[in-house]
Amino acid sequence: MVYLIIFGIVYLLMDVFYSFKDTGFWAMIPALSLDSREREKTSTFARVGSTIGANLVGVIITPIVLFFSSSKANPNGDKQGWFFFALIVAVIGILTSIAVGLGTHEVKSALRESKEKTTLKQVFKVLGQNDQLLWLAFAYWFYGLGVNTLNALQLYYFSYILGDAHGYSLLYTINTFVGLVSVSFFPSLAKKFNRKRLFYACIGIMLLGIGIFSVASGSLALSLVGAELFFIPQPLAFLVVLMIISDAVEYGQLKTGHRDEALTLSVRPLVDKLGGALSNWFVSLIAVTAGMTTGATASTITSHGRMVFKLAMFAFPAVMLLIAVTIFAKKVLLTEEKHAEIVDQLEAQFSQSHAEKPAQAEKFALASPLSGQLMTLDMLDDPVFASRKLGDGFALVPEDGKVYAPFAGTVRQLAKTRHSIVLENEAGVLVLIHIGLGTVRLNGTGFVSYVEEGSKVEAGQEILEFWDPVIKRAKLDDTVVVTVVNSKSFEASRLLLPIGHSIKALDNVFELEGKK
Repeated sequence: MVYLIIFGIVYLLMDVFYSFKDTGFWAMIPALSLDSREREKTSTFARVGSTIGANLVGVIITPIVLFFSSSKANPNGDKQGWFFFALIVAVIGILTSIAVGLGTHEVKSALRESKEKTTLKQVFKVLGQNDQLLWLAFAYWFYGLGVNTLNALQLYYFSYILGDAHGYSLLYTINTFVGLVSVSFFPSLAKKFNRKRLFYACIGIMLLGIGIFSVASGSLALSLVGAELFFIPQPLAFLVVLMIISDAVEYGQLKTGHRDEALTLSVRPLVDKLGGALSNWFVSLIAVTAGMTTGATASTITSHGRMVFKLAMFAFPAVMLLIAVTIFAKKVLLTEEKHAEIVDQLEAQFSQSHAEKPAQAEKFALASPLSGQLMTLDMLDDPVFASRKLGDGFALVPEDGKVYAPFAGTVRQLAKTRHSIVLENEAGVLVLIHIGLGTVRLNGTGFVSYVEEGSKVEAGQEILEFWDPVIKRAKLDDTVVVTVVNSKSFEASRLLLPIGHSIKALDNVFELEGKK
């Protein structure tokens, strides 16, 4: 009893601090760079590393435990074998944690300074107001219960049902490579089928895998086929959930009027830990009930124990996945199209809220941020821009994808999808540069930003870049719109060059004159 109490306390502390570490590790990404391309690169490498590390444990655990065990009779090894495995994990964990701590450096910037402290009450308030985030969390929790349970029971299956513990190592060797390949296909699959359909397909393939796995009986080959069908969609489903949670940031911003990025993104690891803890308890309970304890072998497991084990390993996860996909289908409504509408609404809200902001200038000449053929706003097939609700200005059919700051100033707003930006000069003139019409639906594909919100820019500095073929391939209008958001501060406006004229970046194109 003393041992169990001490073990329970130590294990709980370990899991709590692991959660702290895991949340902190992934939350570090924005602190390491203000460059969006660098962030994406860092996140990709981190995800590849976590995939390799997670599956590598499954590959090496059985060989290491058996190698250090004093008795080779038990397929899962003995206390000595598990002690040395735990020792190796502890040493590697400590050394790599120190390496991360010493080897990473946060970027110093005023953009990252925050004077406000978030209270626990505010956390629950934010989550309560974001219904899409809450429903997604519920769906993901049930999904995690099913996936974590089946994954955790696989070692027991290969050891006590199949009687081949080395099959477990073989499975995770395959998983290591399959997981990396699966992740690489996510962007193209999400684009072709959309996220919700991709999630449905993932659940369908996983259920098929569970079905094959459950009837594999003593066949190693059939067991591996079922296990792989169950595993292949998991990285894809994880990324679908992660992308929708990211989109929930803007959804919550639209509903509450403030942006809670850190709180929103912390939901995923929180749900992961809650689901993992419950599934760990369930797995240990099933292992004991089925008689899979120290000294047991495949031949000592009774038919009743096998039945209990298979119900827990196959029926329970299948039910959890069905509940998850039902919640996801009925309650999670945040599609790519809905998110695009939300971003458009947020942009319009920003512009409209600043439309009455007075500019401290009697006259203002606006240079073109890129090269192209000049158009008026009236020529646009977009009622919002054509009606000048987002300010007066001009439009361009672009010659290339390089966008430059038309004046020295500050980045006041940068779309998450990098298709639009608002700049403000020292006189308070706000200028919106919007690349294409409906391009928010591309979700950032083909767009690169070289600045962040709050960045200071110089006239002629490259701030954005886009790849025009991506826009045209999506059958969207690539026209670039440039408006003075608070043009109401001025009395008159005029184009300095004729319509259809081919202009170069930084040529003066539009002029506003102040009220007398």
